[in-house]
Amino acid sequence: MIVKTKKYALNKKAYMWAGLKNVLREQWWVLLIALAISSMTFVIPSNWWWIGALIALTLYVLFWVIQFAGVTQLEQSKMLFDKLSYEIDSRQILIKLNSKQGMPMKWDQIKRAWIDKKQFVFVVNKAQLMMFPFSVFKTHNEIKFVESILKRKGLIK
Repeated sequence: MIVKTKKYALNKKAYMWAGLKNVLREQWWVLLIALAISSMTFVIPSNWWWIGALIALTLYVLFWVIQFAGVTQLEQSKMLFDKLSYEIDSRQILIKLNSKQGMPMKWDQIKRAWIDKKQFVFVVNKAQLMMFPFSVFKTHNEIKFVESILKRKGLIK
């Protein structure tokens, strides 16, 4: 079975939040570093440890927000935010610009995936995501089929 999605353009703000969520999920250990820095207050009493840890954590998150905001503005990634349609089957995801131009993406290029309340999110790498809102599928069975492919490929549990 091949699932053909409706044409849609990726929302830049949703892309930024999903990307930030992905980075924070992958790099949770950064919070431990901030806690270790702030725990230095017990060794050398000073409130500057807390302030330094908070500033470092804020700058880290701000760095990634700027990265994802930059991706939405780059010419190279402009295609990600154009109106595209997709054909999803168990072999690949075909990204179609129009009926004659398209690019296949094999499932082994997808590192992880997750399902939100309203969409599928496929992680290609830290800064590149593919998002499929449930509204782009024609039937509920297509959503279930994509979910079963993700389970079979081991991308979700």
